[in-house]
Amino acid sequence: MCDRPLLATEGPCNVPKPSVFNFIGKAKWDAWNALGRLPKETAQQNYVEFVSCLSPSWESSSQAGPGASGSWPESEHVVVTSKDGITTITLNRPTKKNAITIQMYHDIILALKAASKDNSAMTVITGNGDYYSSGNDLTNFTKFASDDLEKLSEDSANILRNFVGTFIDFPKPLVAVVNGPAVGISVTLLGLFDAVYASDRATFHTPFTSLGQTPEGCSSYTFPKIMGPAKAAEMLIFGKKITAREACAQGLVTEVFPDSTFQRDVWTRLKAYAKNPPNAMSRGKQLIRSSEKEKLHAVNAEECRVGRESWLSTECTTALQNFLSRKARL
Repeated sequence: MCDRPLLATEGPCNVPKPSVFNFIGKAKWDAWNALGRLPKETAQQNYVEFVSCLSPSWESSSQAGPGASGSWPESEHVVVTSKDGITTITLNRPTKKNAITIQMYHDIILALKAASKDNSAMTVITGNGDYYSSGNDLTNFTKFASDDLEKLSEDSANILRNFVGTFIDFPKPLVAVVNGPAVGISVTLLGLFDAVYASDRATFHTPFTSLGQTPEGCSSYTFPKIMGPAKAAEMLIFGKKITAREACAQGLVTEVFPDSTFQRDVWTRLKAYAKNPPNAMSRGKQLIRSSEKEKLHAVNAEECRVGRESWLSTECTTALQNFLSRKARL
């Protein structure tokens, strides 16, 4: 049975299409959209029969998650699949170097929440194409007029806090498969992963200061713990770009693989790890991470507060304008 009554079955579909993760709602919308121009009685009967037949199996799948060889629905730029005990979230915007749009932030949050409840043993995040991710799509800042900057900064801070918080709270082993260069938030989040495997072609760059911005992703706390204050300052304050092998030597990356065999070697290892008892792995992660959770959430909140102050500053506005102007001339 549906958890709420049908809102309409007459006339053309005139409501927004639900999220790809709203399985039942999306099925109803597709049915109404297809049947809306039929005669009222025919459309109504077909629609009710369609939903009655479909909703039990969709409700079951949405609670249980995909099987070992199943896949989650896809958004345009965040592809989620589940196979061999591994749920994989792929950033799929290769022509833009997998830069993360506002919509992608929301999609990744939804994907992680779904992955936390599915029947996979671990979750992997990777990129499609040459880049792992070039970080935040700075054109996100051009979507509002200048007089809306206050609202933009508040909304952005809330999205960022929720986004990073989802990584902090993720209950299963979380692995980054860094297939190429990583920039900005795609780097700062790595301190919240349980393992980071990188191609020797990957680089790691956090150019916050040059853009008038400040670190996020809990990196102001995790990076000094991982690599020491001096190396952390080089990356987060001075914007030094480091190679995969440098990142490995400093503890940010677990292991580096030759790019020519990267995909084969990493996935062979991950499939072997995924055969471990999943509950034991999750409990092990909880023992390692639980004492830090409260601290990480506090750091996340403070980074978002300071970040919002930076976004509202003339220094940041000028730096972003200069960056986007240079980019437009390329």
